[in-house]
Amino acid sequence: MGNGDKRVRGLAARAGGWSARHRWAAVGIWVLFVALAMGLGSAAGRVDVKNSDQLKGETHTAAKIIEDAGIEEPASETVLIQAKDGGPKATDAEFRAAVTAVVKAVEGTGKVTDVTSPYDTRTISKDGRSALVQFDMRGESDTAGERVEPVLKAVEDVQKDHESLRIEEIGGASMMKTFDDAFGDDFQKAEYSAVPVALGILLIAFGAVVAALLPVLLAITAIMATMGLMGVVSHVMPMSDTANSVMLLVGLAVGVDYCLFYLRREREEREAGRDAQTALRVAAATSGRAIIVSGVTVCVAMAGMLFTGLAEFEAMGLASLMVVAVAMVGSVTVLPALLSLLGERVEKGKIPYLHPESKLRRKRGRGTRESRFWTAVLKGVLAKPVISVVVAAGALLAITAPALGMKTQQLTLDQEFGDSLPIVQTYNRLNEAFPGGSEPAEVVVKANDINTPEVKSALADFRERAISSGASRGPVEIKLHDDKNIAFVYVPLVGGSDLDKAGESLEKLRDEVRPATLGKVAGVESPITGQVAGSKDFNDQVAGAVVPVFAFVVVFAFGLMLLSFRSLTIAVTSIVLNLLSVGAAYGILVAVFQHGWGASLVGAEGVGAIITWLPLFLFVILFGLSMDYHVFVVSRIREARLRGRSTKDAIQHGVVTTAGVVTSAAVIMVAVFAIFGTLSMQSMKQMGVGLAAAVLIDATIIRGVLLPAVMALLGERNWYLPKWLNRLPDLTHDEAPEAVTREAAREGEGERVPA
Repeated sequence: MGNGDKRVRGLAARAGGWSARHRWAAVGIWVLFVALAMGLGSAAGRVDVKNSDQLKGETHTAAKIIEDAGIEEPASETVLIQAKDGGPKATDAEFRAAVTAVVKAVEGTGKVTDVTSPYDTRTISKDGRSALVQFDMRGESDTAGERVEPVLKAVEDVQKDHESLRIEEIGGASMMKTFDDAFGDDFQKAEYSAVPVALGILLIAFGAVVAALLPVLLAITAIMATMGLMGVVSHVMPMSDTANSVMLLVGLAVGVDYCLFYLRREREEREAGRDAQTALRVAAATSGRAIIVSGVTVCVAMAGMLFTGLAEFEAMGLASLMVVAVAMVGSVTVLPALLSLLGERVEKGKIPYLHPESKLRRKRGRGTRESRFWTAVLKGVLAKPVISVVVAAGALLAITAPALGMKTQQLTLDQEFGDSLPIVQTYNRLNEAFPGGSEPAEVVVKANDINTPEVKSALADFRERAISSGASRGPVEIKLHDDKNIAFVYVPLVGGSDLDKAGESLEKLRDEVRPATLGKVAGVESPITGQVAGSKDFNDQVAGAVVPVFAFVVVFAFGLMLLSFRSLTIAVTSIVLNLLSVGAAYGILVAVFQHGWGASLVGAEGVGAIITWLPLFLFVILFGLSMDYHVFVVSRIREARLRGRSTKDAIQHGVVTTAGVVTSAAVIMVAVFAIFGTLSMQSMKQMGVGLAAAVLIDATIIRGVLLPAVMALLGERNWYLPKWLNRLPDLTHDEAPEAVTREAAREGEGERVPA
């Protein structure tokens, strides 16, 4: 079990010792690093992921053809003119007058082009009570939402003059504006409120303003530095706004956690009567090591996203990896320097009734503070470990069970926002009158000469067969770009907003209609894209990435645990317990958002599916973050075992003495993640609830019940390492505080760190 060599070893201990001795240099280097990273990032600018790189498959091919041709697809808009109950039909004079008024009004804004009448394009519903006026916004599609206001106002004015009709606008630009108005500030509020929430919880945890500010300060500086690094790195691997948001979320969570681990251990050692120098050394050799092991494991987990082949995932993975690495380095370098500079002043700004002294808990010489609640829980768990394992594991498996029926898909507009927005109701009415009309499949046809008789005949055949095959009810629209030898074919899919049925229509187009028409013309490319196609291609690619990502994360995490603790048992149990917490999170997601069980409790709705990207994203994020608590708790257990305690006593000591910091860290993570669960978008609710639930389960059932029960059952087998694995590199070191104290004594008083 022991290492034999009682010298304190390890990168964290050496880094902490150097920083404490050269505190101004350490702080200066950190400030310089953050400033340099931000400056370089600002100078370099950020390169974002291109549409053509978002996906592979036909969606990628279509986007690449459009991009290479230099075609800027405009934001298309549609005005739905629909008779109310008993209102006029499209053939009536009043209806025609309304169509004419809409065409004139939108053209009069000067913001649109290519306005088409439903009487020319035959976009009139079968019952004759609905018609579509279609047009494109001028200028770049990405900024069309900023210019659509006058057009919306013009359509509203026409509506006022025709009360027997429903006249509503929907399209890329109007949806962009609606979302920006309704939810644009939603994310900013969530991001801005995360810091005050974390700070408030830290004030309760530490009971002192300065001690609470340190973790937030380190997390913020780590995030600032990473934002700069993202700009530089984006020239090699493009980034995105989504990656930026995920980086902020992960950076705040791990940055605060790592500092919390370090600070609580340093305070604990000072409470035990150790001087400032020794307290810092102990914190560096124990919590510092746990931070490095945890940080490297989290980085490995985040690196798993690089194996998806999805540009957005790769950006999120790299951004998260960088912020974890930066926060980890800051925690074991600049934090010891700041603690050395502050000394006892870290307790400045004591809050009455919250500070340990106010609660009479800071008793010099007592040693560690133990949680009464977890002491009571552990007493029962260790007394009956078999029952504890059966009950806890059984409960988690029961929670996981719904995940077996998980259905993933890209959420449609009505699934994402419910009926909270008027535009969603317009979307539903449009799909009911013109199935698939709001989100048609888009066939991008590229030929050597788009105007040859063979190509024109194939396009005409495709249009006819798309309808006769049952894939579409029409109308199928063709737009030619003669100078680019490219044609766009827009095909409303039967099934409309029902992605399962629309997917069947897409398969008919891809597997039956296209091979029999466009596929027979040599030299013609005709990839099919659009929302339904994009959802299918995305699902296919995510499904293909599951095995390599899963294997990479699990294998490397197992290896890191094996090297860090030199125990095959610890490595195996780490993986199994983490998989249990991830599985439970999946089960909760499916129960709440797919089946709607208790959805109202979190302000959500049962939308019938989980958004496609979330399961893989959650696996990577949760597997990494779960290691925070696991490494911290197991390191403390191992430390107690090294000091001569029995395995059972070491388990009790390790769990109850870390309960406070793990609880505080978990509460912060749950609170930050829960903020995202309050957003209006169902996809963000799913992410927030999934992350918050998993962390809560991990910090309570897993670390407080299942881990100690399993370790109690295994006894001395917890430290089992086969002889044939003895040749593995030894990354462990003596974490016992007594060894740290002896090391300090040997180095002499010349290096004593003043308080």
